Amino acid sequence: MTALVHVATLLQDAARADRLHRCARAAGAQLAFLQGGDPTLTHLLDRLHADGVRAVRLEPVSTDDLPYARSWIGRVAGHWRRQQADPPVIEFGGRTVTGGEAPLSSPAWEQPPRYRHHLLVCRGPRCSARGADETYREILRSLVMAGLTDADVLMAQTGCLFPCNHGPVAVVHPDGTWYGPVRPDGAERLVREHLGAGRPVDDLRIPRTPAPIEGEA
Repeated sequence: MTALVHVATLLQDAARADRLHRCARAAGAQLAFLQGGDPTLTHLLDRLHADGVRAVRLEPVSTDDLPYARSWIGRVAGHWRRQQADPPVIEFGGRTVTGGEAPLSSPAWEQPPRYRHHLLVCRGPRCSARGADETYREILRSLVMAGLTDADVLMAQTGCLFPCNHGPVAVVHPDGTWYGPVRPDGAERLVREHLGAGRPVDDLRIPRTPAPIEGEA
């Protein structure tokens, strides 16, 4: 019998894990996460292999970017298969995973990239519930419209950044400027004024009281 596995591909899927698990159970599937949630795809494959499962079918869920899903699910499943003795047959995207898929490493991923700003966008549960997905999409659109590349702004989605009352939260490094709530209209201003022109957007900033350093009186 073939074990069906739904693979959640997006970082923000961890914030809706309960719903994804319900959908998987209704489809007679188990749920694994490509990033951000548990169990990871490799850990679930470990479990199925230990239980004696001989055939697995992977189906991506929660994404419209099927080329991305095919690339990374294939890479991860292929990497896992190469580590196993007598692995089960893994079907994905109408083909069998052979272990000959592209590896997880590449010369292009050897060094941290050069960038001018590092932008972290919170995708924790509270920020996600308050529209961080729309904020992220607007930041991405605004970066493209402004002609800013990864060399200008390296953006990463994160788990909880903690000042949840101000969600959706974003922080710009290396200057450590915290913003929130960042709605879609504020996202465009953050890109244009701070990331593009180097002027922090004061009315979007989160007020900060410096915390005492441990050991200081």
